[in-house]
Amino acid sequence: MERGLLWLPLLGAFIWLAWAGKNEYDKLEIYRVWAEKFDRAKYDIYAVVGQKDNQITWGKPSKKGIVDELTFLLENVEQINLLADNKIIDLTTDSENLPHKSKSIYLEFVLRDNSQPVHIPFTEVLMASQWGIFLRSQLVQNHLK
Repeated sequence: MERGLLWLPLLGAFIWLAWAGKNEYDKLEIYRVWAEKFDRAKYDIYAVVGQKDNQITWGKPSKKGIVDELTFLLENVEQINLLADNKIIDLTTDSENLPHKSKSIYLEFVLRDNSQPVHIPFTEVLMASQWGIFLRSQLVQNHLK
């Protein structure tokens, strides 16, 4: 009986792990279906982002779907910044000297209409910088047209 009581917390931990794994799998499946309509997309625990032509859509993943979805056009963006721990990292010169760890990582989109900037959270600085560099090149191409 004592051995059974010792194994009970372990059984509870396995049940919780199975539940957490199924929850994350459900989120990934919803994201997979959502991402099919975009040319380029990313998923992490903080946010999902999709790009289709000149349109950026992002939201927060949940097992019920993508929530708090927001869409804006690249042509309405004036500037794209990478913020790591609330410090702007210059993507043109500092791309090789990125911080290894940061508590908060965002791509900031400053819009032309002087509304609040859009902050898209990322879990990895490298992934955020790659998206920032790519979207900046798209922004430059759109301004040249």
